[in-house]
Amino acid sequence: MDGHLVTLDGKQLEPTTAEIERLLASSTPFWLDLLSTPPASPEQQVLKDTFHFHPLALEDAEHFGQRPKFDTYDDFGLLVFYGPGNTNHLVEVHCFCSENFLVTVHQQPCPPFADVLHRMQADGGPPMSQLTVLYRVLDMLIDGYFPVLALLDDEIDDLEDEILRAPTDEQLGRLFDMKRSLIALRKIVTPERDMFATLVSGSSALPGMTPESERYFRDLYDHLIRVSDLVDSYRDLLSGAMDTHLSTVSNRLNVVMKQLTIIATIFLPLSFLTGFFGQNFGWMVTRLGSLAVFLAVGIGAQILTVVGLVVMFRKRGWLTSDGMVPAARPAARHQPGPHMRWLYIHTMRGRGGRPQTAAPTTAQASIVSASPGVGQQGPS
Repeated sequence: MDGHLVTLDGKQLEPTTAEIERLLASSTPFWLDLLSTPPASPEQQVLKDTFHFHPLALEDAEHFGQRPKFDTYDDFGLLVFYGPGNTNHLVEVHCFCSENFLVTVHQQPCPPFADVLHRMQADGGPPMSQLTVLYRVLDMLIDGYFPVLALLDDEIDDLEDEILRAPTDEQLGRLFDMKRSLIALRKIVTPERDMFATLVSGSSALPGMTPESERYFRDLYDHLIRVSDLVDSYRDLLSGAMDTHLSTVSNRLNVVMKQLTIIATIFLPLSFLTGFFGQNFGWMVTRLGSLAVFLAVGIGAQILTVVGLVVMFRKRGWLTSDGMVPAARPAARHQPGPHMRWLYIHTMRGRGGRPQTAAPTTAQASIVSASPGVGQQGPS
């Protein structure tokens, strides 16, 4: 079988059917991680014939693309969860949790699981519980959202600066792509947050859940709330960037129309002068015949008209130095580290729930910097 089999004391074994049956018969706690393949694969047969999971749970494991959820059965619970993988796609993980084992099934490689396995083997302490392993697995999946959202935040900032300098159709396409990605992410994070709300409220419970274990899962719930709030904040930023793009394009269109109007206004008196002096009245033909009169009246009047209009336009501010509205210069932004982004967005709020632009105090920065890493310890 394609996967890993490790006992909760950190001993890695060969993932075979005989080894799994031996562990089940001896009630030895273990974690089995399987890379799922088509329904007739050995992995699916183990879930059906060795673990004897409920047919509905097996059906979910065979047909991925499920909504994040938690279902309870007689002797185990099924938890469907998503997290960032090693590509731009999310990894769907099905977790079968009982009091003696944890089985995780996924179709795509999930690099965070290798870190969990390494930590289990490096701890050297007393054996973990299956809820400890489940907590660490889910913690690694949830923490994978934060680097992705941090990169998205930087991309939004760069895109806003580009829009202020020169809006293009390509930028508008990027805005729509990013907004669709955030909507898809929100469809995943929101059900996961609601699912953990039921777990920490006591409406549903994992097998072997204790008050101490519940504290750690409440920490995961807090992280999901933060991720959900970040997704909503970035959606608002993208909507504002889209409005800025459309407003900038509209303003530049107005500038072009203003210039065309100025040109038409300049040629309007010129057309009147040429039309007036082009009439074949006898008085004008007999009296306006010398070169001096031609230069003074015919040419000079037109030049004076153009000069007078340009001077008036400049005094009124209708003309700029380059004939266009100067490109906006975005203000220099302070680039916070990943550990400071949450503080800016969520802890320095003014009235009406809008974040203030003031920088965090030294005490706040030190608190964030000194905060311990998430998931360093699990429930026992």
